[in-house]
Amino acid sequence: MDLALTDEQQAFRDAARAFLEKEAVPHRTEWDRRESVDLDIVPKMAELGFFGLTIPEEYGGLGGDYLTYVLGMEELGRADSALRGIVSVSNGLVGKSILGFGTEEQKQEWLPRIADASILGCFGLTEPGTGSDAGNLTSKAVRDGDDWLITGQKLFITNGTWAKVALVFARTSDDGPRGVSAFLVPTDSPGFEAREIKGKLGLRGQATAELFLDQVRVPSTALLGAEGQGFKIAMTTLDKGRVSVAAGCVGLVQACLESSVAYATSRTQFGREIAGFQLVQELIADISLDADAARLLVWRCADLIERGEPIGVAASKAKLFASEAAVRAANNCIQVHGGAGYVDDYPAEKFLRDARVMTLYEGTTQVQKLLIGRAETGVNAFV
Repeated sequence: MDLALTDEQQAFRDAARAFLEKEAVPHRTEWDRRESVDLDIVPKMAELGFFGLTIPEEYGGLGGDYLTYVLGMEELGRADSALRGIVSVSNGLVGKSILGFGTEEQKQEWLPRIADASILGCFGLTEPGTGSDAGNLTSKAVRDGDDWLITGQKLFITNGTWAKVALVFARTSDDGPRGVSAFLVPTDSPGFEAREIKGKLGLRGQATAELFLDQVRVPSTALLGAEGQGFKIAMTTLDKGRVSVAAGCVGLVQACLESSVAYATSRTQFGREIAGFQLVQELIADISLDADAARLLVWRCADLIERGEPIGVAASKAKLFASEAAVRAANNCIQVHGGAGYVDDYPAEKFLRDARVMTLYEGTTQVQKLLIGRAETGVNAFV
């Protein structure tokens, strides 16, 4: 595997970093305090290509390889993890599901608007009673002539109050995971309601919502993939989603490293820069090591995707390590900053709050360990 970036990949990373340093980093504290990013940044991000990465040009995207996508997620995670979530849910979870399982008509209808961010998408899988146990979700879709009527409730849905289309997973039979189907639901449909969840620990700049569907009518053409294929769609998509989360965590660790170095080389105690103290250097060295190790795990996943190889276990390893590394790095970053790291004049405390959820969503740390353990032993510990 050649770890050198191509000229095009390096140019995109440089452009992405320069853009985010100007348009996001100066505003992330304000966005965090008011619990919403400025949505004017979304079309600007689309112009740079964030929402069209890996979507083919014929559907309005940039095309491009998966490592470029990963680089974009790293830069978003470095600047503001809330922005990374907006992109990776709309483009990654929703857009890539449509690209992988949609009809030509569905691709033509939705992908160009996702790629140019004229609409955002949300991924309606998690429910109040089913998080890790997604195969037992209770939302239902029943046939009514040529239509489907969807009723249910979804929880912790990123982009939920901003999205114009929701990829909703609902039960179409009682056959366990094989009874789950996926539907593309316009959020302005009668009976569809989104309520924003406030008071989150982290990722406060992105909209997180609870969705309520009461006999929401959609045509048969809204079914994504075949009936009963929804659980497969969700799990296939979440493998790549975990790579996106892991890539964002790499960026977050990198931000912790840069912030720690900047503070340690400018803060003076006992007549010298604190960067000269051995235990401060230990904290910084640990962050640096985690950044490199997490990045290699993520880039391996990108390489596997490009070669068409299975990524399930590799994605679990990358997501597990990178998310836990982000928590460690943010905690060390606060320690380097001392008391200054405990207030939001510096980004260290935001890094920690944003990092903490990475070990929870798109498969908890514990679920990732079970998936890795099952792959190694051949024994399913879920049941």
